[in-house]
Amino acid sequence: MSNKSEKNQESTIPTMSEGSNTLGDIRINHSVVASIVRLAALEVVGVAAVGGGFVDGIAEIFSKKGDERGVRVDEDEVGDYKIEIRVILRFGVELATVGNEIQQRIAEQVEKMTSKSVARVNVIIDGVRTTAEEKEAKDEWDSQAHVD
Repeated sequence: MSNKSEKNQESTIPTMSEGSNTLGDIRINHSVVASIVRLAALEVVGVAAVGGGFVDGIAEIFSKKGDERGVRVDEDEVGDYKIEIRVILRFGVELATVGNEIQQRIAEQVEKMTSKSVARVNVIIDGVRTTAEEKEAKDEWDSQAHVD
């Protein structure tokens, strides 16, 4: 039963976080939180891409899943964020160290910007990429983006 309900949640539109004050409710869509997560991860030295990078991420951009471009945001039973992010790191960095920095940076930025707690940040390292591979991927993306 649990597995089936998780599958259904993955294919629905992300839900919103809620808060309220004397003036009314404030809701933050999970896609906004996912954008914060993505940008925070990209600020960490050693991160080459989130969600597979340029070309690999094209299909994910048009995906209707809750897993938007390598980031999944859920909430636990008390309303704290549970975050999963898939990244490509630069060749030569210490993977565990960069993964830890990603976790800390994401938790810090999400908590600062949403005023909600982050229960966990799972970082999945999908690969490593050299600087030359990054340039090739960017060049391929640029050539595809400029086709008339």
